[in-house]
Amino acid sequence: MALIVFLRGINVGGHRTFRPSLLARDLTAYDVVNVGTAGTLVVRKPPSRTQLLAELRRKLPFTAEVALCNARDLIRLERENPFGAEPLHPDVIRFVSVLSKAGRRKVSLPIAFPAGEEWFVRIIGSEHRLVFGVYRRHMRAIGYLSQIDKLFGAPATTRSWSTMLSVLRVLKDDKQATNGITDGLSKKRHK
Repeated sequence: MALIVFLRGINVGGHRTFRPSLLARDLTAYDVVNVGTAGTLVVRKPPSRTQLLAELRRKLPFTAEVALCNARDLIRLERENPFGAEPLHPDVIRFVSVLSKAGRRKVSLPIAFPAGEEWFVRIIGSEHRLVFGVYRRHMRAIGYLSQIDKLFGAPATTRSWSTMLSVLRVLKDDKQATNGITDGLSKKRHK
């Protein structure tokens, strides 16, 4: 099963800049696909987590927090439709944060930062290492997103739901290609 890599705090405001596409190319042995410029990689033939983390740390030009997610957890989250069918206001972004390790705290959700009607971040729910919610397009939202680390007791790396949907497209394309090959082979065998 594929793993998804989320690098935290790269290519933001001119700090810790690099090209994730080059990192993906350096990791071709693991069949890596780069998604966007924020450091999101789909590793379709992953080694062990320990080996992958060591390889990433060796190849990155700086120290970065790395969060890993199993493809099946992200696929399950999509199936559960965490955001429902409720339309969003154009200034509200759906997000998923991936905890770099299992959270140490039980959290009563939903929760908003700050509490009340003038919120900037609302956390709707969590499942395993995935935390999901919405935030408003405002500079103050970044500071409130950092509260996820404190709330769950583990570093969290955040991506928009649209980025997660791009990751899911890569996973589904890979699965369809694999199923097509398998179907073709089984049809040949039965002739």
